[in-house]
Amino acid sequence: MFDLSARLRNRVQLTSDGHKVYLQAVEDAFGVDIDYAMLVKLYGRSDEPDSRYSPPQCIGTSITPISGQPDRKHVSTSYIERQDLNMRMQMRRFTRLTNGFSKKLDNHIHSLALFHMHHNFCRIHQTLRVTPAMEAGISQHMWSVADLVRLSASVVKLAA
Repeated sequence: MFDLSARLRNRVQLTSDGHKVYLQAVEDAFGVDIDYAMLVKLYGRSDEPDSRYSPPQCIGTSITPISGQPDRKHVSTSYIERQDLNMRMQMRRFTRLTNGFSKKLDNHIHSLALFHMHHNFCRIHQTLRVTPAMEAGISQHMWSVADLVRLSASVVKLAA
């Protein structure tokens, strides 16, 4: 949270799930300079007999304003849930019941960095029709995988 707050210039609205750790983390990092709400999803039991690996059915939500004046229309965890789905679908190390995990933390961090660089700089997103980096004005062109490899190699050389 401290890293996020240091990168932001303007007041933002933040939504988290009901994990209690976020309450203190957000307060410590942002103080009162944030519009923050918690969105807790309420789940019911599935009627399916074989639902061992299926998620339970969401039967409602509870929104609790925590700090500032969060706009209820924008209280949502959909963006981060979509990001989590992208990572699970594109990187085996985030899929349950698999042996495609990182044995070393450094390898895990590097894998995440490569995924996010490819996702934001090399891949055109259907709704944007450009890469997210181009949409944000960070890059003027779509990067190739070769560009990404060259950047990775130069970072490795700098680290050595």
